[in-house]
Amino acid sequence: MPVSAATATKIREAMARLLAGEPLHTNGALTKENLAREAQVSHATIHRAEDILVEWDAKVARPVLRSPGEVQRDEEIAKLRRQLRESKAELTQLQGKFDALAAVTANLYHENFALKRKLGTSRRLASLPAPAAEPGPVRTDG
Repeated sequence: MPVSAATATKIREAMARLLAGEPLHTNGALTKENLAREAQVSHATIHRAEDILVEWDAKVARPVLRSPGEVQRDEEIAKLRRQLRESKAELTQLQGKFDALAAVTANLYHENFALKRKLGTSRRLASLPAPAAEPGPVRTDG
């Protein structure tokens, strides 16, 4: 989902200030994080403004290099976010199934109750006898 025209204008103005070396809200480092801070928008908003990021990458001489530890951390974060999305989708699906089963169970309960009333029986089902306990070990010490 692209950003609104007003947000795009804020980001472009922030980019111009950073590139000119006249930041208002950051230390002036040419990073996407600083672009978001300078424009006073979220990091996610910056990444939705793909066309502006293409301009940014073209104007910034070199992107900020990340250390191997940062790369590994970012890959782990991406993996965990993907797993979280998948888990949330699975949970939503299971919740839907649970809700459907609860509705079916409630309907069956009410139908059963109505049928019992129609038959005129209010007795409950007889419980089954408990299985006989198996004999324990035989003591030989005494």
